Amino acid sequence: MPVVVIGAGPYGLATAAWLSTAGVPRRFFGDPLQSWHTNMPQGMYLKSVPAATSISAPEAGYRLEDFRAAQGLPPVGDFYPIPVEEFIAYGRWFHERRVPQLERQMVRSVQAVDGLFGLTLDSGEEFLAEAVVMATGQVAFAHEPPELRGLVPPHLVSHTSRHRDLARFSGQRVAVVGAGQSALESAALLSEAGAFPTVIARTASIAFGEPPSTDRPADRARSLRMVKPGSPLGPGWSLFACSYGGAAYRHLPPRVRTRLLHTVLGPSGAWWLRERVEGRFPVLCGSTVHSARAEDATVLLDVVDTSGRTETLQADHLLLATGYRVSIGRLELLSPELRSAVHTFGGAPRLSAGFESSVPGLYFTGLAAAPAFGPVLRFVAGTGFAARRLTHAVVTGTRHRR
Repeated sequence: MPVVVIGAGPYGLATAAWLSTAGVPRRFFGDPLQSWHTNMPQGMYLKSVPAATSISAPEAGYRLEDFRAAQGLPPVGDFYPIPVEEFIAYGRWFHERRVPQLERQMVRSVQAVDGLFGLTLDSGEEFLAEAVVMATGQVAFAHEPPELRGLVPPHLVSHTSRHRDLARFSGQRVAVVGAGQSALESAALLSEAGAFPTVIARTASIAFGEPPSTDRPADRARSLRMVKPGSPLGPGWSLFACSYGGAAYRHLPPRVRTRLLHTVLGPSGAWWLRERVEGRFPVLCGSTVHSARAEDATVLLDVVDTSGRTETLQADHLLLATGYRVSIGRLELLSPELRSAVHTFGGAPRLSAGFESSVPGLYFTGLAAAPAFGPVLRFVAGTGFAARRLTHAVVTGTRHRR
């Protein structure tokens, strides 16, 4: 019976690549980079630098730089923001060359069957698996503030993860809730497409990253590297610890892990985004949406600032750039019995050092594992750490169960 990987984003592809050399029967399912193509806006750029944006493989030759070389493109460094279209093309190139056995079918359901897993595909095929790796990405975890839920008709409010083309809002007033990269870049793209965005941010001010001092980290002065060591997430000791300390992060108290997950690399825009935001559209800082209601096919938002003053804002659409919150209860792919059997903290799965949940043989990777292993699992840079550990655990676990 095979080990199954569900999902073909960066974490699913990396896991499949590592498992393909592990000597166990396996099947991989998904449409490569589908959610990146469907749920990320055209014109978006990745926040991570090129050196930290390679999907992990157990051998050399499959990094982003290898893809660019194969396309006849020159090497790039930290000054180069990666267009989402380029990353999608890279992910599909990785799939074709490193994981060609990927089956472009969707898994409809997973249920427990006598210590194994019963899977049903969209094609109607049913089979048993010895272990299942959930690499289903972040879309299922799109967070909508509970205080706004149900107050506005669905056609007037949406999460940023639901939009491939923000040009559909051209000529419309769009209220964007959030203060991070998604909110700021979405607002910039809306403005550039002829819409009229207003950003509503809880933070006292909008933050942007600092431009890199050099195009390549190795060119930074040695004294600066000692004070702020480089890492895939950026320079600084805290980012260095989160980049390379995932194994230790898991042993922190759950409350500390949750706080660090939301505060390390907290809401901010990339350095290259600043000029596309400042002075381009209104940004209401220190503000929250207290209530929302529909009126004449528009949305009326009561926005409260830190002084308690309320302003009513009218918009044609409410766009929620409010991030993602891991909750196993939202993974409807898993049967209700399996979901209830997974031990959680704050909705996220409790995972072993090898990414295994409390259900033997059921593993989680990518964003679903970030509450356990830290912020690096929110980025492509974490695919190596996750795929190596998970593959070792899967191989060890299957041999033990046999």
